Amino acid sequence: MSAAVDGIERRDAIDVAATAMMLGLTLSWGLNYVAAKIAYGGFDPVFISIARALIGGLLVVGWCRWRGIALFERDGTLVAGTVAGALFGLEFLFLYIGLEQTTVARNTLLVNAMPFWMLIGGHFFLGEHFTRRKLAGLVLAFLGLATVFSDKLGTGGALMGDLLSLGAGILWALTNLVIKRSRLTNIGAEKVLLYQLAGAAVVGFIALPLAQHPIRDVTAAATAALLFQAVYIVAFTYVLWFWLLRRYPASGLSSFAFLTPVFGVLCGAVFLGEALSARIFIALALITIGLIIVNRPVRKQIIG
Repeated sequence: MSAAVDGIERRDAIDVAATAMMLGLTLSWGLNYVAAKIAYGGFDPVFISIARALIGGLLVVGWCRWRGIALFERDGTLVAGTVAGALFGLEFLFLYIGLEQTTVARNTLLVNAMPFWMLIGGHFFLGEHFTRRKLAGLVLAFLGLATVFSDKLGTGGALMGDLLSLGAGILWALTNLVIKRSRLTNIGAEKVLLYQLAGAAVVGFIALPLAQHPIRDVTAAATAALLFQAVYIVAFTYVLWFWLLRRYPASGLSSFAFLTPVFGVLCGAVFLGEALSARIFIALALITIGLIIVNRPVRKQIIG
Protein backbone atom coordinates (compact mmCIF):
# COMPACT_ATOMS: atom_id res chain seq x y z
CA MET A 1 0.00 0.00 0.00
CA SER A 2 1.05 3.58 -0.56
CA ALA A 3 -0.28 7.05 0.01
CA ALA A 4 0.63 10.50 -1.26
CA VAL A 5 1.25 13.03 1.49
CA ASP A 6 2.59 16.52 0.77
CA GLY A 7 3.42 15.34 -2.74
CA ILE A 8 5.54 12.44 -1.45
CA GLU A 9 4.42 8.87 -2.04
CA ARG A 10 4.54 6.96 1.25
CA ARG A 11 4.71 3.18 1.31
CA ASP A 12 3.68 0.94 4.18
CA ALA A 13 6.16 -1.87 3.47
CA ILE A 14 9.56 -2.46 1.90
CA ASP A 15 9.04 -3.38 -1.75
CA VAL A 16 11.35 -4.93 -4.36
CA ALA A 17 12.71 -1.54 -5.50
CA ALA A 18 13.57 -0.48 -1.94
CA THR A 19 15.16 -3.87 -1.26
CA ALA A 20 17.37 -3.56 -4.34
CA MET A 21 18.43 -0.05 -3.39
CA MET A 22 19.15 -1.03 0.21
CA LEU A 23 21.30 -3.94 -0.97
CA GLY A 24 23.26 -1.51 -3.13
CA LEU A 25 23.60 0.94 -0.25
CA THR A 26 24.75 -1.60 2.31
CA LEU A 27 27.24 -3.04 -0.18
CA SER A 28 28.56 0.48 -0.76
CA TRP A 29 28.79 1.14 2.96
CA GLY A 30 30.59 -2.17 3.40
CA LEU A 31 33.07 -1.10 0.73
CA ASN A 32 33.45 2.12 2.69
CA TYR A 33 35.15 0.08 5.45
CA VAL A 34 37.89 -0.75 2.95
CA ALA A 35 38.15 2.87 1.83
CA ALA A 36 38.35 4.00 5.47
CA LYS A 37 41.19 1.60 6.25
CA ILE A 38 43.14 2.89 3.27
CA ALA A 39 42.40 6.54 4.07
CA TYR A 40 43.45 6.13 7.72
CA GLY A 41 47.00 5.59 6.48
CA GLY A 42 47.13 9.19 5.35
CA PHE A 43 44.65 11.06 7.54
CA ASP A 44 43.30 11.01 11.09
CA PRO A 45 39.69 9.73 11.37
CA VAL A 46 38.43 13.06 12.77
CA PHE A 47 40.08 14.94 9.89
CA ILE A 48 38.46 12.50 7.45
CA SER A 49 35.06 13.15 9.03
CA ILE A 50 35.48 16.90 8.52
CA ALA A 51 36.84 16.55 4.98
CA ARG A 52 34.05 14.17 3.98
CA ALA A 53 31.43 16.57 5.31
CA LEU A 54 32.90 19.64 3.61
CA ILE A 55 33.64 18.05 0.23
CA GLY A 56 30.38 16.12 0.16
CA GLY A 57 28.46 19.20 1.26
CA LEU A 58 29.94 21.38 -1.49
CA LEU A 59 29.05 18.75 -4.09
CA VAL A 60 25.47 18.53 -2.83
CA VAL A 61 25.14 22.32 -2.86
CA GLY A 62 26.51 22.41 -6.42
CA TRP A 63 24.04 19.72 -7.49
CA CYS A 64 21.16 21.66 -5.93
CA ARG A 65 22.15 24.89 -7.67
CA TRP A 66 22.43 23.08 -11.01
CA ARG A 67 19.02 21.44 -10.55
CA GLY A 68 17.40 24.57 -9.14
CA ILE A 69 16.63 22.92 -5.78
CA ALA A 70 15.88 25.54 -3.13
CA LEU A 71 17.91 25.18 0.05
CA PHE A 72 17.44 28.38 2.03
CA GLU A 73 13.71 29.03 1.83
CA ARG A 74 11.72 29.18 5.06
CA ASP A 75 10.14 25.76 5.57
CA GLY A 76 10.05 25.36 9.34
CA THR A 77 12.84 22.75 9.42
CA LEU A 78 15.68 24.74 11.02
CA VAL A 79 15.16 23.46 14.56
CA ALA A 80 14.64 19.83 13.56
CA GLY A 81 17.52 20.05 11.08
CA THR A 82 19.84 21.45 13.74
CA VAL A 83 18.89 18.68 16.17
CA ALA A 84 19.34 15.99 13.50
CA GLY A 85 22.69 17.48 12.48
CA ALA A 86 23.94 17.59 16.07
CA LEU A 87 22.88 13.97 16.65
CA PHE A 88 24.57 12.91 13.40
CA GLY A 89 27.80 14.67 14.37
CA LEU A 90 27.78 13.21 17.88
CA GLU A 91 27.12 9.76 16.44
CA PHE A 92 30.35 9.83 14.46
CA LEU A 93 32.28 11.34 17.36
CA PHE A 94 31.09 8.51 19.64
CA LEU A 95 31.89 5.98 16.92
CA TYR A 96 35.46 7.19 16.36
CA ILE A 97 36.36 7.60 20.05
CA GLY A 98 34.68 4.31 20.88
CA LEU A 99 36.60 2.55 18.15
CA GLU A 100 39.88 3.71 19.69
CA GLN A 101 38.93 2.19 23.05
CA THR A 102 37.45 -1.15 22.02
CA THR A 103 37.85 -3.71 19.26
CA VAL A 104 36.55 -3.27 15.73
CA ALA A 105 34.36 -6.36 16.20
CA ARG A 106 32.70 -5.09 19.37
CA ASN A 107 32.32 -1.58 17.92
CA THR A 108 30.70 -2.92 14.75
CA LEU A 109 28.24 -5.13 16.63
CA LEU A 110 27.19 -2.44 19.10
CA VAL A 111 26.81 0.32 16.51
CA ASN A 112 24.85 -1.95 14.18
CA ALA A 113 22.42 -2.86 16.95
CA MET A 114 20.68 0.30 15.66
CA PRO A 115 17.72 -1.62 14.11
CA PHE A 116 16.64 -2.74 17.59
CA TRP A 117 16.48 0.91 18.76
CA MET A 118 14.62 1.83 15.58
CA LEU A 119 12.12 -0.97 16.17
CA ILE A 120 11.43 0.33 19.69
CA GLY A 121 11.40 4.00 18.64
CA GLY A 122 9.22 3.30 15.62
CA HIS A 123 6.73 1.48 17.84
CA PHE A 124 6.34 4.38 20.29
CA PHE A 125 6.92 7.44 18.08
CA LEU A 126 6.16 6.52 14.46
CA GLY A 127 3.21 4.18 14.73
CA GLU A 128 5.29 1.39 13.13
CA HIS A 129 4.08 -1.26 15.58
CA PHE A 130 6.42 -4.19 15.96
CA THR A 131 5.22 -7.75 15.95
CA ARG A 132 6.68 -10.91 17.40
CA ARG A 133 7.64 -11.94 13.89
CA LYS A 134 9.58 -8.71 13.32
CA LEU A 135 11.34 -9.08 16.66
CA ALA A 136 12.26 -12.69 15.85
CA GLY A 137 13.61 -11.62 12.45
CA LEU A 138 15.78 -8.92 13.97
CA VAL A 139 17.16 -11.30 16.58
CA LEU A 140 17.99 -13.81 13.84
CA ALA A 141 19.71 -11.12 11.75
CA PHE A 142 21.71 -9.92 14.76
CA LEU A 143 22.81 -13.49 15.51
CA GLY A 144 24.04 -13.64 11.93
CA LEU A 145 26.05 -10.47 12.47
CA ALA A 146 27.44 -11.83 15.74
CA THR A 147 28.53 -14.98 13.88
CA VAL A 148 30.85 -12.93 11.68
CA PHE A 149 32.82 -11.62 14.66
CA SER A 150 32.26 -14.46 17.12
CA ASP A 151 35.95 -15.32 17.34
CA LYS A 152 36.98 -11.75 18.20
CA LEU A 153 34.43 -10.64 20.77
CA GLY A 154 36.17 -11.88 23.89
CA THR A 155 39.31 -9.78 23.65
CA GLY A 156 40.24 -6.14 23.74
CA GLY A 157 36.96 -4.69 24.96
CA ALA A 158 36.79 -1.71 27.32
CA LEU A 159 33.64 -0.54 29.09
CA MET A 160 33.91 3.09 27.95
CA GLY A 161 34.59 2.09 24.34
CA ASP A 162 31.66 -0.32 24.37
CA LEU A 163 29.33 2.28 25.87
CA LEU A 164 30.35 4.88 23.29
CA SER A 165 29.85 2.37 20.48
CA LEU A 166 26.42 1.49 21.84
CA GLY A 167 25.68 5.21 22.12
CA ALA A 168 26.61 5.71 18.46
CA GLY A 169 23.98 3.17 17.44
CA ILE A 170 21.37 4.85 19.65
CA LEU A 171 22.23 8.28 18.19
CA TRP A 172 21.91 6.84 14.69
CA ALA A 173 18.40 5.65 15.52
CA LEU A 174 17.51 8.97 17.19
CA THR A 175 18.61 10.85 14.07
CA ASN A 176 16.29 8.73 11.94
CA LEU A 177 13.42 9.25 14.39
CA VAL A 178 13.88 13.03 14.36
CA ILE A 179 13.75 13.01 10.56
CA LYS A 180 10.63 10.84 10.43
CA ARG A 181 8.81 12.77 13.19
CA SER A 182 9.50 16.27 11.87
CA ARG A 183 8.99 18.38 8.76
CA LEU A 184 12.31 17.06 7.51
CA THR A 185 10.38 14.18 6.00
CA ASN A 186 8.61 16.65 3.68
CA ILE A 187 11.68 18.37 2.20
CA GLY A 188 14.28 17.26 -0.30
CA ALA A 189 16.78 14.59 0.70
CA GLU A 190 19.59 16.95 -0.30
CA LYS A 191 18.64 19.53 2.32
CA VAL A 192 18.22 16.84 4.98
CA LEU A 193 21.73 15.60 4.20
CA LEU A 194 23.19 19.12 4.35
CA TYR A 195 21.82 19.55 7.87
CA GLN A 196 23.61 16.31 8.80
CA LEU A 197 26.89 17.29 7.16
CA ALA A 198 26.88 20.69 8.83
CA GLY A 199 26.49 18.97 12.18
CA ALA A 200 29.29 16.51 11.39
CA ALA A 201 31.62 19.35 10.38
CA VAL A 202 30.92 21.41 13.51
CA VAL A 203 31.35 18.45 15.87
CA GLY A 204 34.46 17.39 13.94
CA PHE A 205 36.08 20.82 14.31
CA ILE A 206 35.33 20.74 18.04
CA ALA A 207 36.98 17.32 18.35
CA LEU A 208 39.90 18.08 16.00
CA PRO A 209 42.26 19.16 18.83
CA LEU A 210 42.03 15.57 20.10
CA ALA A 211 43.71 14.38 16.90
CA GLN A 212 47.47 14.45 17.45
CA HIS A 213 48.35 14.12 13.75
CA PRO A 214 45.41 15.17 11.52
CA ILE A 215 47.48 14.61 8.37
CA ARG A 216 49.77 11.59 8.50
CA ASP A 217 51.31 10.23 5.29
CA VAL A 218 49.42 11.56 2.27
CA THR A 219 49.53 9.13 -0.63
CA ALA A 220 47.57 8.77 -3.85
CA ALA A 221 45.75 5.74 -2.44
CA ALA A 222 44.78 7.50 0.80
CA THR A 223 43.61 10.59 -1.10
CA ALA A 224 41.59 8.50 -3.56
CA ALA A 225 39.98 6.61 -0.65
CA LEU A 226 39.05 9.90 1.02
CA LEU A 227 37.53 11.25 -2.20
CA PHE A 228 35.60 8.00 -2.70
CA GLN A 229 34.03 8.48 0.72
CA ALA A 230 33.26 12.17 0.16
CA VAL A 231 32.02 12.01 -3.43
CA TYR A 232 30.27 8.65 -3.67
CA ILE A 233 29.42 7.62 -0.11
CA VAL A 234 28.44 11.04 1.24
CA ALA A 235 27.17 12.95 -1.80
CA PHE A 236 25.35 10.04 -3.42
CA THR A 237 24.50 7.14 -1.10
CA TYR A 238 23.47 9.34 1.85
CA VAL A 239 21.12 11.34 -0.38
CA LEU A 240 19.57 8.08 -1.58
CA TRP A 241 19.26 6.84 2.02
CA PHE A 242 17.38 9.95 3.14
CA TRP A 243 15.19 9.77 0.02
CA LEU A 244 14.24 6.22 1.00
CA LEU A 245 13.74 7.19 4.63
CA ARG A 246 11.08 9.73 3.62
CA ARG A 247 9.06 7.11 1.72
CA TYR A 248 9.39 3.77 3.54
CA PRO A 249 9.00 2.50 7.12
CA ALA A 250 12.12 3.44 9.06
CA SER A 251 12.30 0.17 11.01
CA GLY A 252 12.15 -1.90 7.82
CA LEU A 253 14.89 0.09 6.11
CA SER A 254 17.06 0.09 9.23
CA SER A 255 16.94 -3.71 9.46
CA PHE A 256 19.22 -3.83 6.40
CA ALA A 257 22.00 -2.24 8.50
CA PHE A 258 22.98 -5.74 9.62
CA LEU A 259 24.31 -6.38 6.10
CA THR A 260 26.78 -3.49 6.10
CA PRO A 261 29.54 -5.03 8.30
CA VAL A 262 29.09 -8.40 6.57
CA PHE A 263 29.65 -6.77 3.19
CA GLY A 264 32.59 -4.97 4.81
CA VAL A 265 34.20 -8.31 5.69
CA LEU A 266 33.57 -9.62 2.16
CA CYS A 267 35.03 -6.47 0.57
CA GLY A 268 38.04 -6.70 2.87
CA ALA A 269 38.66 -10.22 1.62
CA VAL A 270 38.28 -9.22 -2.04
CA PHE A 271 40.21 -5.93 -2.04
CA LEU A 272 42.60 -6.27 0.90
CA GLY A 273 43.22 -10.01 0.91
CA GLU A 274 41.90 -10.39 4.45
CA ALA A 275 41.04 -13.88 5.71
CA LEU A 276 37.56 -15.15 4.91
CA SER A 277 36.02 -18.04 6.84
CA ALA A 278 32.92 -20.16 6.36
CA ARG A 279 31.11 -18.26 9.12
CA ILE A 280 30.58 -15.30 6.76
CA PHE A 281 28.30 -17.42 4.58
CA ILE A 282 26.44 -18.77 7.61
CA ALA A 283 25.98 -15.17 8.74
CA LEU A 284 24.68 -14.10 5.34
CA ALA A 285 22.12 -16.91 5.41
CA LEU A 286 20.92 -15.94 8.91
CA ILE A 287 20.73 -12.24 8.05
CA THR A 288 18.90 -12.92 4.79
CA ILE A 289 16.30 -15.06 6.54
CA GLY A 290 15.95 -12.44 9.27
CA LEU A 291 15.43 -9.64 6.71
CA ILE A 292 12.78 -11.67 4.90
CA ILE A 293 10.94 -12.23 8.18
CA VAL A 294 11.18 -8.56 9.22
CA ASN A 295 10.00 -7.10 5.92
CA ARG A 296 7.42 -9.69 4.93
CA PRO A 297 3.91 -8.20 5.06
CA VAL A 298 2.15 -9.58 8.12
CA ARG A 299 -1.30 -9.43 9.68
CA LYS A 300 -1.79 -7.16 12.62
CA GLN A 301 -0.16 -8.92 15.57
CA ILE A 302 0.84 -6.07 17.82
CA ILE A 303 2.64 -6.79 21.07
CA GLY A 304 0.83 -5.29 23.98
